[in-house]
Amino acid sequence: MNISWTLSRYLGRQFLGTVLITFAIVLCLIYMISIVELMRKAAEHSEITFGTIASMAFLNLPTLGSDTLPFAVLFGGMASFLRLTRNHELVVARAAGISVWQFLAPALAAALALGLVVITVYNPVASAMSARYTQLEAKYLRGRPSLIAVSSNGLWLRQADTGGQSVVHALRVSERGLRLEDVIIFLYGQSDNFTGRIDAASAVLEDGYWDMKDAWVTSTADQPKHYDTYRQPTTLTLTQVQESFADPDTISFWDLPHFIDMAEAAGFSAQRYRLHLYDILSTPVLLCTMVFLGAVFSLRASRLGGLFQLVVGGIFAGFLLYFLSDLSLALGLSGVLPPFLAAWAPVIVALLLGVAVLFHLEDG
Repeated sequence: MNISWTLSRYLGRQFLGTVLITFAIVLCLIYMISIVELMRKAAEHSEITFGTIASMAFLNLPTLGSDTLPFAVLFGGMASFLRLTRNHELVVARAAGISVWQFLAPALAAALALGLVVITVYNPVASAMSARYTQLEAKYLRGRPSLIAVSSNGLWLRQADTGGQSVVHALRVSERGLRLEDVIIFLYGQSDNFTGRIDAASAVLEDGYWDMKDAWVTSTADQPKHYDTYRQPTTLTLTQVQESFADPDTISFWDLPHFIDMAEAAGFSAQRYRLHLYDILSTPVLLCTMVFLGAVFSLRASRLGGLFQLVVGGIFAGFLLYFLSDLSLALGLSGVLPPFLAAWAPVIVALLLGVAVLFHLEDG
């Protein structure tokens, strides 16, 4: 028997509504926890008001919420299927000849559409808000703004000097940020007035200074001077440089491919950005996987009459998948697994297992 369009819309609406309500509840809990955590971090900074803390928590909310969306789909799907079963709506539908695959199709379509919305709309908005949150966090909590930026014409780096500030530009980077090629350092005084520049073939970051080769030093008060080796003081460390590189969560899905090309052209490793891109692309399949897992546990619980089994089984399956996904992403970040395989393997394996178990439960 073919499922009617009216019944499909009803099932899809029930599933999507429950998932969105679950996700909204989770976001509210995350928001309250984030405010408490930021208040703890801001205890030593008296200049931070509660309004600033609340706005920072709100800006970081979409990024934190994106990690919980699969769980909202899992638990929302289980709640939806269990309610439809207890109201005998699925019982009547199955008695009329509608298979489990047919009444799962609207939920799968809704999960797939939700995943596409997450990729195309939710992620860019969350990235923009996360970038603003990172700026506020650096300003109020870390006490320093972002140090580094990558563009199509190379690397730009800001550093604090004993006499003021300086801006470093390099066309290429190697050794994970330790070595810069074709370097220009623009020097500024205490009042941000331009005092000179340094042009060098290369610069290596050492403990407390840049070791520059074939350098020309030009100041506003003197003639240019050439040095085979020149040391420019700096307070930067390699850890600060690497930590200041843009967080993947602050880059929109639409901008990630271009950013990956720029980072690789500048000499930085784009492994974690490529991994993040593949992880985003796997979202629709991940949400469909959660639908299958939700159906497996809710249908089994409804047959055996075990609500406790439903809750425990769903929580265990969800967190097991989350743990395996994190482990796989860590292996991908370390270079043990290719980025595509690291992002997609746990999702595909969980999807196949969910389909196999559902086949066993329904068709024996």
